[in-house]
Amino acid sequence: MGLHNFEELEVWKRSARLGVSILQLADSIKLYALRDQMARSAISIASNIAEGSERERDKEFRRFLAIAKGSSAELRTQLYLGQRAGLIPAETVTPLIKEAKEVSSMIQGLMKKLHDPSAN
Repeated sequence: MGLHNFEELEVWKRSARLGVSILQLADSIKLYALRDQMARSAISIASNIAEGSERERDKEFRRFLAIAKGSSAELRTQLYLGQRAGLIPAETVTPLIKEAKEVSSMIQGLMKKLHDPSAN
């Protein structure tokens, strides 16, 4: 119950790397609204995993993981929109979307494990 060390969670490590990649990409996007929202979504994924891990109960951790998972979907949407609007090249978007989907799947797995601690 509670107090998981987020720095040791692979899902946090990967979401933090994804966040850095998005922040680096954001510098090249001219549309402020998209750039800002992408940065916020990307930052939110790792931040919510970290914040939830410090909560006292696994139920609270799951709630923050659900928020992180939602932020991953939001980020993917922004990447799709940026690509379709011609603001971000497909070769840049494709691996980022793939990574965001994998992070989302990892979050889902952790949520399931927290719900049923006997699940490995």
